[in-house]
Parts: sequence; structure tokens; C-alpha cells
Amino acid sequence: MKRLTFRSSAAAAAIVAAAATASAPAQAQAGVTVLDEGFANLAGLTGWDSINRSIPPGTGWFQGNAGIFAAQAGPENSYAGANFLGAANGAGAVDNWLITPTLTLTGLSTLSFFTNREAAAPFADLLEVRFGAGSGTDAASFDTVLATIGGASAFPTDWTQWNADLAVEGPGRFAFRYLGDAATLSYIGLDTVRVVTAVPEPAFWLMLAGGLGMVGLARRRLGQ
Repeated sequence: MKRLTFRSSAAAAAIVAAAATASAPAQAQAGVTVLDEGFANLAGLTGWDSINRSIPPGTGWFQGNAGIFAAQAGPENSYAGANFLGAANGAGAVDNWLITPTLTLTGLSTLSFFTNREAAAPFADLLEVRFGAGSGTDAASFDTVLATIGGASAFPTDWTQWNADLAVEGPGRFAFRYLGDAATLSYIGLDTVRVVTAVPEPAFWLMLAGGLGMVGLARRRLGQ
């Protein structure tokens, strides 16, 4: 098993303005897991969205095929799979999205997941990992690219862990986008997706509450 790490400072615009009134930065005392998915039953997931924007659309993300390779953890088929048939009959442009539920993030947060690819040359599978503030599913809302796996560089052919850190305050969703010319794609898997977000020190919440109070007081004075 390999482990690779990447980081992002994007989505700063999602940090609430009131927090800027505090005179010191938030300090995370611990992390809370807001998502932990092993894909034992992809069809039964709650809050996830599988959207196939391929041209022409074919098969969306599906339950993993243990005959190609086994899951990173759990039962052998307990992972999400995607392949060249995302475009109908394996001909066309694949653009296949798997989107997490809406998560409430509270500062420095970490996304981790495992991905794998069928060991078949000369295919060039490509997976983008994106983040979007809010709760929508529109492709344009996922404007923060956290990673591009495969494509010009080799896609891992054994289960490899990836991690991304980003600072966000408020709701947001992560998206896994499998894309490319169907003729260049083979088969990939996604497993063990976790998101851990910070739990700020109690002092931060007091400063934040004080900042919000000052904002409210200023508004009342302006209204007089």
C-alpha cells in the first residue's frame, strides 16, 4: 500500500467574516469525523449523489467488481467502481461524478481516501478530486481542484491513500470525477473515504460570539 499527500489552502472565502474580528487564530484541540464511508452498499448510500455527465451517458459509479481487484478494506466488493462504460457502449467522453453528502466543516479539515486502477496498459485513467462550498450538485460549484490523479502521470495500480487539508467554515461537498475519452480509460476503484474536521478551542467560540455581538451592536448603532 502506498500513501501520497497533497494540500490545499483553497476555499478561504468560505470562512465566516465574523471570525476575522477575533484577535487570535482558532486552535484545533481535536478532530471530529464527519464522513467515514467504505461503500459496502453503494446503492443504499444516503446523501451521496452519483451524476453521469458523460456524452453519451452510460453507466454511473457502481459496486466494485471483486473479480478485477478486491476492496482496500472490508468485503471484497466493498468499494465504488467506475470504468470506460461511463459513456454509452464505451464510446464517447466520460464525465462521471460521485459526490459526498453535504458536510459541516469547522476549520482545518482533512479528506482522505484510497484509489486503485486495473493494471492494464496502455490506458490512462483520470480522477479529479474537487471541493465545492454549499450543498449543490452543479458542476460549476466544485471550483476547487484538490488533486488530479492519473492522466499524464501514472495512475496507481494498487490501493494508494491520498490526503488533502483545507480550511473551510460552513457546509461543503467533495466530488470524485472520473473523466476522459472512453477509449483511453479502463477501470478504477474508490474506497475508505473519510473527512475529519477541526473542533476549535472553547476560547475561539467565545471570541467568535463576541465578534458577532460587536457586529450586531454596530448594526444597531448604524440604524439609529
